[in-house]
Amino acid sequence: MLKLHNTITRSKQDFKPIQPNKVRMYVCGMTVYDFCHLGHARVMVVFDMVARWLRASGYEVTYVRNITDIDDKIIKRANENNESIQSLTQRFITAMDEDSAKLGIIRPDIEPRATEHVQGMLDMISKLIEKGFAYQANNGDVFYKVRSFNDYGKLSGKTLDDLRAGERVDVDGHKQDPLDFVLWKSAKQGEPFWESPWGNGRPGWHIECSAMSAELLGEHFDIHGGGQDLQFPHHENEIAQSEATHGCTMANYWMHNGFVRVDDEKMSKSLGNFFTIREVLEKYDPEVVRFFILRAHYRSPLNYSDKHLDDAKASLTRLYTALRGVNVPDSEIDWQQPQAAKFKSAMDDDFNTPEAIAILFELANDLNKDKSQQTAALLKQLASIVGLLQRDPEAFMQGEDLGGELDIDNLITARIAAKKGKDFAEADRIRKLLSDAGIVVEDTAQGTTWRRA
Repeated sequence: MLKLHNTITRSKQDFKPIQPNKVRMYVCGMTVYDFCHLGHARVMVVFDMVARWLRASGYEVTYVRNITDIDDKIIKRANENNESIQSLTQRFITAMDEDSAKLGIIRPDIEPRATEHVQGMLDMISKLIEKGFAYQANNGDVFYKVRSFNDYGKLSGKTLDDLRAGERVDVDGHKQDPLDFVLWKSAKQGEPFWESPWGNGRPGWHIECSAMSAELLGEHFDIHGGGQDLQFPHHENEIAQSEATHGCTMANYWMHNGFVRVDDEKMSKSLGNFFTIREVLEKYDPEVVRFFILRAHYRSPLNYSDKHLDDAKASLTRLYTALRGVNVPDSEIDWQQPQAAKFKSAMDDDFNTPEAIAILFELANDLNKDKSQQTAALLKQLASIVGLLQRDPEAFMQGEDLGGELDIDNLITARIAAKKGKDFAEADRIRKLLSDAGIVVEDTAQGTTWRRA
């Protein structure tokens, strides 16, 4: 049985969906005012892996990942760029889709945009006010009364006595309590707005996911996920809003992936130590980046460095090298096969991808010895479940075109002709030319091939 670590219970639990064989999963997505960074890539890859394994395990999965397309940062960036909010957000949604496709991420089943679900947010805020969990302040904003929800802090482990106003929110004299958070922001000059019972304005950030998850998955669903940085206050506030509104548990299981770190510091824009996905992909193959992310357990910190990416590239190359020259037949996975069973056991143990990937290397070692088509097929089949090893080995080894700097294939042909003509000096010159460009030429009994160093 699948076991997963539930943040809210701080323990590993058997996974039992609300409806047999069906899983409803909601993951907090991106705020689209800039290019996605490696932290976003980790969220996308991790929950893509989770959805893939759930489906491989026989579950019918409905995977929702939202898009925040209205908030303070978006408004500020649009004003700075002198462009419309719609133009800004669509540009970065398109960029996000391009980046995620390169990383081999299957699109979520539903990708709701916050601006398309404002009515649901208005309905939820109205219910919270009716039930005494929210109030309108004299400046027109609507706030959630944190102290009115007895279970506040159950996800993060924080108590109300532990929380001080300046630690997580700006002191706002319009609040009844410094811990209260905004549900509806009254309109300011020049900002976009929607009509509401409390005057023109726009929703606060936290209410988005509560409203969209309830509308798309129901008031009570199976898995809620996101990055560790969202555990508090965003997910804590979601629970408070949703459970106060509906009177039932919001999600049975809460999953949070670990931080991406650079030089042992959390990667963040405020520290200026973040890397966009596009910057990383200029240097590394997208599958290497995916492999790098999956090689660490999703709950562990992920330490970014060129050294770690280089090591990931070398490791992934070993797997592809094992598949070179082997004709891989189509077949179904035999889960009774010992290594397949070990792979399944690893994935069922809180999505233990480091252990599952270790099984892939066991199969690669066997394949290097016997070149068995059955071993190759199992290696590719198991790897496909986590989105790896689906390319032709030669295509991976050779990578992308050098942009016209060298005509590699013609140089290889010229080198073969030089060797046949016993012009070894010319053959060596071509080999060195290719080597200086990062191209490794390999002469084998089957012929000459090349790959990137």
